[in-house]
Amino acid sequence: MLPVTGDTLAARPGASAAASPSFWRLALLGHRARVGAIALLAAVAYGVLGLVKLATFRATTFDLVIVDQAVRNYAALRPPYIPVLGMFHGRGMDYVQLADHFSPIYALLAPFYWLHDGPETLIVAQALLLAAAIPFIWLFTRRVLGVAPAYLVCVAYALAWPVAQAAAFDAHEVMFVPLLTAIMIERYHAGRVFPAALAMLALLLVKEDMGLMVIGAGLCLFVLGDRLRGVLSVAFGLGGVLLVRGLLITFFGGDSKDFWAYHHLGPDIPGAVMALVRDPIAAVLLPFSEEAKVDTLFLMAWPTLLLCLLSPLSLVALPHVLERMLSDRAQWWQADFQYSAFTVVILLCAGVDGLARLLRLLKRPEDAGLKLAWSAAACVVALTLVPRFALDQLYHPAFYEEPKAVAAAEAVRRVPAGVTVEAANSVGPALTAKATVLLWTAESKGAPWVVADTARWEFPFGSPEDQLAEVNKLQGQGYVKVFEHDGYVVLRKT
Repeated sequence: MLPVTGDTLAARPGASAAASPSFWRLALLGHRARVGAIALLAAVAYGVLGLVKLATFRATTFDLVIVDQAVRNYAALRPPYIPVLGMFHGRGMDYVQLADHFSPIYALLAPFYWLHDGPETLIVAQALLLAAAIPFIWLFTRRVLGVAPAYLVCVAYALAWPVAQAAAFDAHEVMFVPLLTAIMIERYHAGRVFPAALAMLALLLVKEDMGLMVIGAGLCLFVLGDRLRGVLSVAFGLGGVLLVRGLLITFFGGDSKDFWAYHHLGPDIPGAVMALVRDPIAAVLLPFSEEAKVDTLFLMAWPTLLLCLLSPLSLVALPHVLERMLSDRAQWWQADFQYSAFTVVILLCAGVDGLARLLRLLKRPEDAGLKLAWSAAACVVALTLVPRFALDQLYHPAFYEEPKAVAAAEAVRRVPAGVTVEAANSVGPALTAKATVLLWTAESKGAPWVVADTARWEFPFGSPEDQLAEVNKLQGQGYVKVFEHDGYVVLRKT
């Protein structure tokens, strides 16, 4: 339960009694360099994934511009206004990000906008934060399974499909969660309760539902026998959920009904609970009621060869997973988005712990061969899943080429700095550093500039034909066309 040091390394079975303290210091430096190299390579891969998508107009206004506007306002010492979402919901230009998702932790990124003001900063920060979990995963796995398995598990995380999906889909608050959960688990395991508690409480600043994860951590502690801290964690988590959703969201101008995704169970929490109690069999089967749910659940557990199910650590992830699988929002069930990255570190560490528990059950706790075999298998599984998810794009030349990018870039150049512009979903991220971006929809906001796309489908339209019809309608309302190429149209209001 102690942190890895030269003394604890020397005390491990098989260590040479003649080894000098300087030898162990060199060994530690070597481990730090190698783990740092893995983390750096992972960060580069995640950063390239996001930056190429931004440069080739495959990033999206929803959600990259939303986060960009919030952090830019924090950097200017203003409230985190997100006019792009406020106008979309009909709530005005002064709608704040805290009313949408309670993520005050974004303020930590503000100083980086003083160095570079643009969405590229978010993408790089997200890549670094996702990779920063790797040293803590290494420390945890090294104590439980040994040095070689620790490296393999770190590579398995670096290749993990939930991390790849998060890195590939704009920027989201999930960027903070792998690091915070890794610190929480590793520091508690090392006997450093205070930093573990700080990391756990910091989760409450990431998103309004992270109190569920704190509740899960409390359940885990209770099962492990740390009952007082477990009860306190459950209380803090429950209090955090009630405070944020019941008071703070409303205080900042949001509506708690926006977060209710269980209309098939009831209109509110009491109604949903009663529905589950009345039909407990249906409640148990609901997380498995759709093929997409089953696929995602399997993909979350399979990288650990299902051994995460043997560990109480999985309880930390359970409330968040149930929040997704019990909902009526199909995108929450999918493996294609960023949602599984909230729990990827928890389940991976649970797999490490699950193997250790299985070996103790088999009375083979020191079986280095089985530890190495499982870790190698976990790494292989992560590798076999790469072609199915976002990291696969990195080794295809076509990923770095986008014929429409030239026309899109020219359309962006036609919009002057400092104006308000309604932009197609894929164009907004390229404009947000110099203009106030609103999402272009079928309901005009009256912005002086519009950048439309009539050749490719853009959210939230139904088809390119609908987009062309909207362009024609705007021209009938006094907008004039100042640029048109490859489907991109720039309109200026006269």
